[in-house]
Amino acid sequence: MSKALIFDCDGVLAETEQFGHLPAFNQMWKECGVPWSWSVEEYGRKLKIGGGKERMASLFSEPAFLAAWPECPADEAARREVVAAWHKRKTAIYKDIILSGRIPPRPGVRRFAEEALADGWTLAVASTSAEESVRAVLRHAMGEATYARFGLVLAGDCVKAKKPAPDIYRLASERLGIPPADCVVVEDSSNGLQAATAAGMTCIVTVSGYTADEDFSTAAIVL
Repeated sequence: MSKALIFDCDGVLAETEQFGHLPAFNQMWKECGVPWSWSVEEYGRKLKIGGGKERMASLFSEPAFLAAWPECPADEAARREVVAAWHKRKTAIYKDIILSGRIPPRPGVRRFAEEALADGWTLAVASTSAEESVRAVLRHAMGEATYARFGLVLAGDCVKAKKPAPDIYRLASERLGIPPADCVVVEDSSNGLQAATAAGMTCIVTVSGYTADEDFSTAAIVL
C-alpha cells in the first residue's frame, strides 16, 4: 500500500522564518515607503496567523500601524490591492534570499526524503507560503534530482482556510490518492500539528527556532 511523507516548508526544510521571510517583509516595506518593520519577537507572534498575506492584513487592525502609516487606505478593496502588491514584492525579495544560498537546509532533511523514496514512499509538500517561494526552498533543500521526485506541492491559497485548519492536508490526501491514515506529516509548529492531526494524519515535529516553547503533546514524536 502506498504511503506519503508530507513536509511543511518553513522551519522544516530550512530556518526560513527569521532569516528569510522576516527580512523580506521589512525590506519590502522600506522599498514601498511604508514606515514599518517587525522585530524578531513581533514576527514570532505573527506566526500564529497562517499565511503571509493574512499576517500583513492583520496590521490594518493595529492602532500603532495605522498611526505610523496615515496613508493606509480605509476601503477593504483598496486594502486587498495593497496587500497583494506587498506580497508580490516580498515574495520576489524572499526568493532572491533563498537563491543566494544564505539559508542552509536543515540537517538531515534531504537524507530523510531520499530514504523514504528508497522505501517506496510518495513525497509531498503542504505549506501556507506562496508556491513560488516554497518551490525555491524545496529545490535548494533537496537538489534538483530529489525535487523532481516530489509527487505534489501544495502552497499559498490552494485552500481558503489555512493551518491550523486541516484543509491543506485533506487536499493533499485527495490529490495523492492516499488515505490520511497512510500519511505522515513533518511539521515544526503547533498550528501545523493541529492541522495534520485534525486531518487524521500522523505528525512528526521537528522543533524550529520560533517554536521551541509550543505544545506538541499530540505529536507522534518531537525531534
